[in-house]
Amino acid sequence: MEEKKPNRTGAIIGTIAAILLCGCPGLSLCLLGVWGATGTMPDFWNGYGNMANLYGFGMLCVAVIFIAIAVVVPVLLLRKKKVVPESAPVDILPPQEPLPPAS
Repeated sequence: MEEKKPNRTGAIIGTIAAILLCGCPGLSLCLLGVWGATGTMPDFWNGYGNMANLYGFGMLCVAVIFIAIAVVVPVLLLRKKKVVPESAPVDILPPQEPLPPAS
């Protein structure tokens, strides 16, 4: 009897999608967060001054979440699953003794 290989195409596509959609933006947001947390990032919305540090720390928190997703998803998708051996079918036999009479 041949062992059937599991189809891992979906897991590989999910891994690539997680890295592209969460890992790359997470790393970019991490760089922007560090720049913003230092207080040297210009305020592009108002056109003058520097952006508040709080926005930089917020970007760092979101970046950590994105990077964690990009790490956890491939680990969960590409892990080797434990093979559970199939048990032999059990035949259920009727009882050998006669049933007592109903009163």
